[in-house]
Amino acid sequence: MEIKSAIASLSALAHEGRLATFRMLVQAGPNGIAAGEIARRLDAPPNTLSANLKVLTHAGLLESRREGRSIIYSARFDQMSQLLGYLMEDCCAGSPEICAPLAEVLARTACCVPEPLHA
Repeated sequence: MEIKSAIASLSALAHEGRLATFRMLVQAGPNGIAAGEIARRLDAPPNTLSANLKVLTHAGLLESRREGRSIIYSARFDQMSQLLGYLMEDCCAGSPEICAPLAEVLARTACCVPEPLHA
C-alpha cells in the first residue's frame, strides 16, 4: 500500500458516522448490508449515510452491488488488510515485546479461526 492510499483510508475512517458504518460492515462480513438497513441501524438520515458511504467507497474501503431494488454495501477486507499491514509494517524495530499487546488484541477478535475439534 502506498502512503496516499493509507491517508485516504485513514481520513475516511476519521469520522464518527463513517467509522460506525465501516465497523458495522466489517461485522456483517462479505454478505454486507443493504443501505436502508444501515441507515435504520445507525439512525442516520439517508443523505448523511449516502455521503458517508460515498467517502468510504471512494477510499476503497467499501464495495457495493445491486440486489433487486437494494444496494448492498460490504467492507473490502483486502483493503482493510492492506491498511493494517501498512500500519504494522516493520513494527517495533525488532522488539517483539512491544507488539505483544497487538497480538493479544488479534487473538481476541472474531477473525481467529478456532482449532478443529478432534473426535
